[in-house]
Amino acid sequence: MRKFFTALVVIPLGLIAIIFAVANHHWVTVSFDPFNSTSPAIAVTLPLFVVIIVSAILGVIAGGMATWFRQGRWRRAARQHEADARQARAEVADLRAAAVASRGDAQRLPGPAQIGFYGSAGRDKQGATL
Repeated sequence: MRKFFTALVVIPLGLIAIIFAVANHHWVTVSFDPFNSTSPAIAVTLPLFVVIIVSAILGVIAGGMATWFRQGRWRRAARQHEADARQARAEVADLRAAAVASRGDAQRLPGPAQIGFYGSAGRDKQGATL
């Protein structure tokens, strides 16, 4: 199923990229010199589709980095909560171990007295067992 879905997505995207490249194969000069546009000091001549695809890739990378930095406090809070949960689990395990150890001690102790609200041995005023 996964291979089918991958093929269903990748093949059409590949065809679109090939059609886009064939339709935009004209050469363009990209200048990085804002002061001299007639004969720029730094310029690159590339096919138009390469310029557009590289621009899109750089935009995705810049957006991903901005999102990563913006979500830093949430990741920090998640790490802190995970550490707190780990500590709480360790405390629960220690308490359970102590409870198991104390059960053996509790079995050796005498039980509580059977004096209830209505008298001894858990019976009410009419003698019914509670």
